[in-house]
Amino acid sequence: MREPGLEIDAISKRYGDVVALREMTFSVRPGELFGFVGSNGAGKTTTMRIALGVLSADSGAVRWAGEPVTHETRRHIGYMPEERGLYPKMKVAEQLTYLARLHGMSAVDARASAARWAERLGVAARRDDEVQKLSLGNQQRVQLAAALVHEPRILVLDEPFSGLDPVAVDVMSQVLSEKAAEGVPVVFSSHQLDLVERLCDRVGIVRSGQMVADGTVAELRAGGAVRLLVDAPEAPDGWADALPGVKVLGREGTVTEVELGEGADDQAVLRAALATGPVREFARKQPSLTELFRSVVTQEVAA
Repeated sequence: MREPGLEIDAISKRYGDVVALREMTFSVRPGELFGFVGSNGAGKTTTMRIALGVLSADSGAVRWAGEPVTHETRRHIGYMPEERGLYPKMKVAEQLTYLARLHGMSAVDARASAARWAERLGVAARRDDEVQKLSLGNQQRVQLAAALVHEPRILVLDEPFSGLDPVAVDVMSQVLSEKAAEGVPVVFSSHQLDLVERLCDRVGIVRSGQMVADGTVAELRAGGAVRLLVDAPEAPDGWADALPGVKVLGREGTVTEVELGEGADDQAVLRAALATGPVREFARKQPSLTELFRSVVTQEVAA
């Protein structure tokens, strides 16, 4: 097993009668991209702020490499807040250099790193412009550069892809993958679940301040309900409605999608389809991360 990276161990946080986090627990190993997803208000930002020391937990612990996270450790974390934290009247290069210096870099190294990341993220031509004069997309690029400029050993990013055009999304995706390849643990939240599914090694789904699902997309799929696609061109509408434990999710043309409940038999579905005539396709459907996420949210509403 690899060296432990960033560990969030049973942290809880309450604001009066509102419970923001309930023993939130997960870990991000070195070199791993971890997608942190959940509905608005689920506790993602609170968790990240506690990891950074911006907030204190009521209980639980945050560790790096098996040791409690300290002020010194936090100097090596690259953080990108959802509500952007740049100085609007500072020039891009000046700001990146200043932030690198705050994290302990020498003046020479800070200027070099600021220039390198401005070039890498496509804002080098705007290095002498005030941040407030940039487009929102370019401000987002500068914000990522601010998280990277001090060469962090951990990356914690809150909605880093928000507001970016497709080209900028590709650039940022490549940068995060490169940092992970260097051994940096990367955790980021996003509502763009197709992007999370494509980029991340593991995904954690948060609900009401708790981690309710954690694993690779394949592992999360394995724990979900089985879905079938049945192409039966002569089957009448409603042919599967009465099958025990079977929920019809929809029909498009001659293809019916069904979900099997506990104890339901896929062979019973096949027999019912064959009873209507020929069956051109009978296959399991792999749910997307978006569908898995909706399933978890539906469970929350139904609970």
